[in-house]
Amino acid sequence: MLQSFRKPQSEIDSRSEKYCSLQYLSMKRSVWKRAAWIIFVSLYCSGSPAIAVNQFGVDLNGRPINNLMSAGTHAVVLLFVASDCPIANRYIPEIKRLNRELGTASVRFWWVYPNPQDTMNVVRQHQKQFGIPGDAVLDIHQQLTHMARATITPEAAVFVPDGAGMREVYLGRIDDRYLALDKERPHALQHDLERAIQAALGHEQIPQPNGPPIGCSIVPR
Repeated sequence: MLQSFRKPQSEIDSRSEKYCSLQYLSMKRSVWKRAAWIIFVSLYCSGSPAIAVNQFGVDLNGRPINNLMSAGTHAVVLLFVASDCPIANRYIPEIKRLNRELGTASVRFWWVYPNPQDTMNVVRQHQKQFGIPGDAVLDIHQQLTHMARATITPEAAVFVPDGAGMREVYLGRIDDRYLALDKERPHALQHDLERAIQAALGHEQIPQPNGPPIGCSIVPR
């Protein structure tokens, strides 16, 4: 006669409880992984910045800059500079000329300082020493640097309004004055940035730079 063997109920309950606990933990981990993945994909695909506060850095008083253009702005020019870059400093007169001639109500110029060593006091002294006009931005999280994909000082980026945001139409050198770090023309032959700004104001196709920017590498933060 065959007899069925049955484990004690207490042992069955104990194993069932352990199994359910393991399944619950596994499901919980899976839910968190899925949630984390969804958040990552949403941020990556939407292009949302990792830091919402100080989206565009701060001004020289430490106040956050959350808007680079005002009503009626047709072009925003970001000029990536560094206080200790000799080539960037030698371009200051040319940038001041562009700001004076093209920096109207419809064109907004920003002097962007992306490097860690350019603190508020250093930038204040730099602007005073060279008589730099216009707005300065401390790119403390290099949000502007990444947005424009800038890598060199001096380098310029031009943005135009696009719906509720902005669209980059130019990134590159200011002109062709420098052929290499140690090779400079007496005068520029091609004024790439100036042509790009004028084309943006005329709603024309934006001419791109005919050569790479020459200067100092931006220091990662």
